[in-house]
Amino acid sequence: MFYYVLKYVILGPLLRLLFRPRIEGLEHIPEDGAAIVAGNHLSFSDHFLMPAIIKRRITFLAKAEYFTGPGLKGRLTAAFFRSAGQIPVDRSGKDAGQAAIREGLGVLGKGELLGIYPEGTRSHDGRLYKGKVGVAVMALKARAPVVPCAMVGTFEIQPPGRVVPRIKQVTIRFGQPLDFSRYAGMEDQKAAIRAVTDEIMYAILGLSGQEYVDEYAAKVKAEQAEQAKKFPKRRR
Repeated sequence: MFYYVLKYVILGPLLRLLFRPRIEGLEHIPEDGAAIVAGNHLSFSDHFLMPAIIKRRITFLAKAEYFTGPGLKGRLTAAFFRSAGQIPVDRSGKDAGQAAIREGLGVLGKGELLGIYPEGTRSHDGRLYKGKVGVAVMALKARAPVVPCAMVGTFEIQPPGRVVPRIKQVTIRFGQPLDFSRYAGMEDQKAAIRAVTDEIMYAILGLSGQEYVDEYAAKVKAEQAEQAKKFPKRRR
């Protein structure tokens, strides 16, 4: 119940008023049945802007850290994310990917919309990074269409480190649903799930116009952080 109050009474109208999102291709979201909305991830604001303009309820897989903060602030944050339709997923450990897939398939199994960011993390520089294959495994196992989505302008309104977003118009684009029925029964074949993932990322790229990097964002972030430790900027 609170999800719809948040969407239609509190947060949704406020976001529409402040950011005046330009929406393209909303008709590509299926009116019913299981489907995956796979998008790029440029900003913390993405979590709220996309769900605010989709008519159906959409559930996202979110990192568990949003639900485990200490104190009153942590409890309020966790309650807010649950109310906003987010499911916590522990991204640490070797079984993290399987846990995310189980949660996602649970949503799709109920005939609902699942939102996912195939890059696995926010882009730290505005570029589009290589997608992780979990989205392909879920699409094939659930036999669900994948709707590519591109957030345009959200990196500029809230880049990494910025708490309060700038008030500026953004664009949200949805592409034609992608049908992967030709790969039915191949969700355990590495070549197949890589091909499906790459097709999804190519569709997102076509909508967003970003520069593409054929590496995982988390790996690039870690390498840059390591370089920063080795060669810290000299204080003037």
